[in-house]
Amino acid sequence: MAENSAEKTEQPTARHLRKAREDGQVARSIELPAAAVTIGAMLLIYLIGGVWFQRVSALFANGFSFDRKTLDNPQLLGVAFMHQMAEGLLLILPVLILTLVLALLASGATGGFLFAPKSIMPNFGKINPINGIARMFSARSLVELGKALAKFSLIALVLWILVERQMGQLMNLGQMGLEPAMAAAGMMIGESALWLSLSLLFIAMIDVPYQKFSFNKRMMMTKQEVKDELKDMEGRPEIKEALRARQRELANARMIQKVKEADVVITNPEHFAVALSYDPTSDGAPILLAKGADFMAARIREEAKKHGIEMFAAPPLARALYFTTKEDHPIPEALYLAVAQVIAYVFSLADVQPGVDPMPKPRPQVPRSMLFDADGKLAQN
Repeated sequence: MAENSAEKTEQPTARHLRKAREDGQVARSIELPAAAVTIGAMLLIYLIGGVWFQRVSALFANGFSFDRKTLDNPQLLGVAFMHQMAEGLLLILPVLILTLVLALLASGATGGFLFAPKSIMPNFGKINPINGIARMFSARSLVELGKALAKFSLIALVLWILVERQMGQLMNLGQMGLEPAMAAAGMMIGESALWLSLSLLFIAMIDVPYQKFSFNKRMMMTKQEVKDELKDMEGRPEIKEALRARQRELANARMIQKVKEADVVITNPEHFAVALSYDPTSDGAPILLAKGADFMAARIREEAKKHGIEMFAAPPLARALYFTTKEDHPIPEALYLAVAQVIAYVFSLADVQPGVDPMPKPRPQVPRSMLFDADGKLAQN
């Protein structure tokens, strides 16, 4: 029994997941950002590779060309070097910006964007050699090793195919001029790099679902942890109030659903409303199905109007029923006569024949011991 209670068989609660997120623990795949960044960069290089490599070669050639003025003034070499650095930075700036944007978007694609200060705090448990050895031989480490071997094998296979296909073009580079050769080499390198990076997408497509599954498995809870968390939450005043509010909401919703089964709704007419049901074939007293004050009274009246339930305005009787009778309970014996007059009148309305005067509307009298004001206080004798 103790072993079963220690097994993590329960799905993680929202509070448990929120706490793990605050600690920096989310489902995260390092393969997806790597694939996105590499594919994006290689795609850009493939699209602009010819022109880009031509400009790189021209910039490289200009770096070894100096005019007479520069040779006579060695201090100008620093200026020329900085100029070359600035042009080189401008050439690679589009790639840097694209990879930065892709890295940010892909990082949040799996577990969402997260900044957790707790995750960057020093944790001396991570430098414990015993824990380190345990992590080295854990199932997670074996999976990571398998992924690394799979990536290496896949990339080696794709690279071998690319070299085989482009061998003729590689041999022709030696017979071309510098700039055409650099442009052709740029196209080949860009195309090869794009195919190599696309091979990473296969690993990422497997890794993302696995990371989500692995994270959910790590977040699983034992039955005792769920009980302890529930006990802790119920002990908080704000949680208790939220639970009570939710319970009231559900109870009110159930009560409103019962209004359609009522035979009459006795009203105040604005502040109170009481829905009653009576079965003439039984010997029991009328049953109070729903009651409410102010907002709830308005909802009961709306529901009664929707279902064609007769409403009878009798303020003293409505207050007496509201303050003395619980939901789903029979009315007090002291109110039998007053309620009977109302129900008899309502039933008679359904049997009115054309040309026949309806039964006069009664004025039910409430015993003095059942006269309440709007605050629920008994009237003074």
